Amino acid sequence: MIRFLFAAGLIWASAAQADEMVTYTTEQSFGDVTFGVENAILNQGLIPENVSHVGEMLDRTRADVGSDVVLFEAAEVFSFCSAALSRKVMEADVMNIGFCPYDIFVMQLPESEEVTIGYRAFPDGAMQEVQSLLDQIVKEAIGEE
Repeated sequence: MIRFLFAAGLIWASAAQADEMVTYTTEQSFGDVTFGVENAILNQGLIPENVSHVGEMLDRTRADVGSDVVLFEAAEVFSFCSAALSRKVMEADVMNIGFCPYDIFVMQLPESEEVTIGYRAFPDGAMQEVQSLLDQIVKEAIGEE
């Protein structure tokens, strides 16, 4: 029983760590930051596979779900993958498939001049190389490299 509780505790700790966000803020415009993210991803030889317009979707559907809360002035999530890096982390542990594709979000809250950019923190081990890549991209996007 103690072995089970210990294992359950380790699983919970890993899940909690994976739910943390790494964020940076800037006074740059939302448009400049999103343009910077796209360029920084391309500069790594990668292609943004998808851009989710989360802010627009939530604004468009808020009345439909019975809310009048405006969550974001603007919010987008950029999804992409690296074949070489993904193969490397999945060869280390095939369960790392759950982290792919990799996402970087950019958001601006209503009535705020600040723009926040970030990504989900990854667990220790092979996924730290992905986290380093995301950190490079984010810092380049806002000129903090």
